[in-house]
Amino acid sequence: MDNNKNALPKRSDISPEFKWKLEDIYPSNDLWEQDFKKVKELAVKLSDFKGHLGDSPEKLVECLELHNLLISINDKVFVYARMRKDEDNTEPVYQAMTDRAMALSTEAYAAISFITPEIISIPEDTLKKFMDQNGSLKTYRFFIDEIIRQKSHILSEREEEILALSAEVAHAPHDIFSAFNNADIKFPFIKDETGEEVEVTKGRYVKFLESHDRRVRQDAFQALYSSYGAQHNTLASMLNNNVKKNRFYASVRKYDSALQSSLDDDNIPVNVYDNLIDTINKNLNLLHRYLKLRKKALKLDELHMYDLYVPIIEMPKKEIPYKEALETVEKGLMPMGDEYIGYLKNAFNSGWLDVYETVGKTSGAYSWGTFKTHPYVLLNYQGTINDVFTIAHEMGHALHSFYTNKTQPFIYSEYKIFVAEVASTVNESLLMRYMLEKTKDKKEKAYLLNHYLEEFRGTVFRQTMFAEFEKIIHANVEQGYALTAQSLSDIYKGLNEKYYGCETVIDDHIKLEWSRIPHFYTSFYVYKYATGFSAATALSQQILKEGKPAVDRYINFLKGGGSDYPLELLKKAGVDLSDPKPVQDGLNVFEETLAELEELV
Repeated sequence: MDNNKNALPKRSDISPEFKWKLEDIYPSNDLWEQDFKKVKELAVKLSDFKGHLGDSPEKLVECLELHNLLISINDKVFVYARMRKDEDNTEPVYQAMTDRAMALSTEAYAAISFITPEIISIPEDTLKKFMDQNGSLKTYRFFIDEIIRQKSHILSEREEEILALSAEVAHAPHDIFSAFNNADIKFPFIKDETGEEVEVTKGRYVKFLESHDRRVRQDAFQALYSSYGAQHNTLASMLNNNVKKNRFYASVRKYDSALQSSLDDDNIPVNVYDNLIDTINKNLNLLHRYLKLRKKALKLDELHMYDLYVPIIEMPKKEIPYKEALETVEKGLMPMGDEYIGYLKNAFNSGWLDVYETVGKTSGAYSWGTFKTHPYVLLNYQGTINDVFTIAHEMGHALHSFYTNKTQPFIYSEYKIFVAEVASTVNESLLMRYMLEKTKDKKEKAYLLNHYLEEFRGTVFRQTMFAEFEKIIHANVEQGYALTAQSLSDIYKGLNEKYYGCETVIDDHIKLEWSRIPHFYTSFYVYKYATGFSAATALSQQILKEGKPAVDRYINFLKGGGSDYPLELLKKAGVDLSDPKPVQDGLNVFEETLAELEELV
């Protein structure tokens, strides 16, 4: 089968213009080794400050600046190794470098673990005096205030060191799943629309589900889930242990639940999470109405789970060339202004993006990078309209990082995930508006409206279902129940019946979907897609209606990084997510779009 022309290409077969330039981080592995050693040296040097942070404001500043240097170089070492591994997960050199980088990170974070408990031990009045006496400390005011806010959940110096040392072991469920999901799992070949044998991959799976040949959709669906199903007990053990890890850390840090622990890092009240689930559950009738329209448009007696992604309006079969996709994204984001577009164009031409799917390459898409270098974007471009929106999405992340790193000191360069999905989705919303306005063709307009509704279904309804699943399985473990392959599948199937069952046949294979979702190993992450989409809907409408004033507010939000709490940064940009209203407003936009499509279909 390896000689099949539809098998994945190797990385060496891809032109350099379609690969990211990781040499911008390290021109050689030897330079990486030098920084690897430097991290170890700085970790030793940092230990000299133990017990002395309360001596003087100068000592405290010196320690925090050394902390920044240590962690920024450590991040650079880790990101480079991991991104090299992501190019080809079967490459042993970068497997080894990633393992070493992870071990080094454990050492680095163990080395800094004394800082927070020691700052806590300094009386608050003394800290205030320190900040008044030393101008350099004013930079760290929010950082220090945040430590004081979380004081009741921070442990002793020795306990913090033990927790830092446990990080590598605690990461095992994620690492094992990643190795399985990106390197080991193989899917069978199926016949495509022309009857030709084509290997199913995670990248091609999405394309197969968009096929107008229902047999191809069903075959791909069964091929994928039968492969995961064959390993369902092992995969259940991985997820179960990840949930137990979360329970452990929440418990030792004196939180009531893993959910509360996770949200507290962003200073997000639990009711924001609960409000999202409640608001979506109250509006499931809109999802059911959309599914009813989908069934009607596809002329199906029954709508199955593998029928959910095919565009309900058949467009001329065409693959969108990558260069055309870049031009479309650029035009769609013009309302963001000349400066933003200038940075975008530079990114497209300067080795920020890794474009095509190759053997062993990590699936999906992401934006990543380091404080000391420009951001990077991993793609698995297949030429679909979804891929065009993925470029806009990931460039939202990348330019958020770019603006933050350009404006903030290292200590505030890592913005919270809660706000990250806003930046990506604003770009998608602007691109959608541009494409809808550009088209004069009713059929194309209907296609795009369907695409927007699908984005909404996938980002708001689907991710909220994921969030509800995470809440249930963590609550079960916290109440002493075991998570088995059977119980996970039962919970997951029940949620699908609630969200989709009114208008959809819940195929038995869908109960296994939990076993292939990487985000379940970064727990309580996915709800941020739904809240982010809601905020982005509001912000993009402000940008289009108000122009420059809204753009300026938004760019300042991008520059904010981690210098304030996520809810506060968004309030300054023009959206208050502490209230259910933005989510409901977003659902109202969904209903308006649905009504528009109902008129055309």
